[in-house]
Amino acid sequence: MGVFGKRKNKKYSYTPRYYKGEGNPYEIKHKFDDFRSTVGTSNGLKSKINTAWDDYKNNADDHANRRVLIIIAVLVFLFLLIIGFDLTIFFSKN
Repeated sequence: MGVFGKRKNKKYSYTPRYYKGEGNPYEIKHKFDDFRSTVGTSNGLKSKINTAWDDYKNNADDHANRRVLIIIAVLVFLFLLIIGFDLTIFFSKN
């Protein structure tokens, strides 16, 4: 079984009889893929992070960015409360 490698799938050049559209009718594609910069071929982790960061910075919806930051801050605060972290170091003792 492992001597010859994996078996290749057969490819056929079938075209549907009544299809009058453009492109491949069997292509599975999300309808918003044309508008996203993070969808596509990314070779490495660094390029994925850079494209995601550029998409985050160039996002026109400023309220969504602020909302994400607030949610992250609340989750970090709850995590620190659960593990019993001493939160008095963040406050001054005037």
